Amino acid sequence: MAHSYPLYVNVLAQCFCCQSLQPFHFTSATDQVVCTHCVRHLGAEKAEQRDTDHVQLWLGQFAAQQRTLQELTATSAATIAERDAEIAALAAQVADLTGIVAGRFDRGPDRGLRNLLETEVLKRAERKAELGQRRTDAAMAVLWQLDQLHRVRPADPQHCGCGKSAAACPEARALGPVRQALGDWEAKNLKLHAAGQRHALPAGHPALA
Repeated sequence: MAHSYPLYVNVLAQCFCCQSLQPFHFTSATDQVVCTHCVRHLGAEKAEQRDTDHVQLWLGQFAAQQRTLQELTATSAATIAERDAEIAALAAQVADLTGIVAGRFDRGPDRGLRNLLETEVLKRAERKAELGQRRTDAAMAVLWQLDQLHRVRPADPQHCGCGKSAAACPEARALGPVRQALGDWEAKNLKLHAAGQRHALPAGHPALA
């Protein structure tokens, strides 16, 4: 059976046998879309071994994805909280220093020194804010990739992209509350990419193909 996946590039595709997303490198449109785990399952007489292997594979993938999602959720929450705290502290610092400098150097020959100090403080605040945004972008990029693995496709609305039932996939449920934020983040970075500016889209994003 012919497939429609691109040739001579590394892609993630749904294995026809175990239904999970697996890495492939197709060199022909007639290559079998069967992952390395399932090659030994071909043939009706191997149904029992196939089912046993599939259960073990899905359990392993489920456990690994749960650990990854839990770690990523904790890391993302900590990163966002740290960034917000840094921005708030820097904003307060800028306001305090601006007030001090303005009070001392509003008049007289020191006005140039006031402008110099304000510029330097603002530059430092902007650099720290940029570093915080980059950490957030890195976390969002990983969440976006997980979301691609656990998204219900219109062609098969009963199943999550990982192969489990759409209603029973815990990763899909965990990602549900952040999907709007992920969509907004992706849209913002797509605009940056289209404008030729620095963006945070992950390497596997379709817009970068």
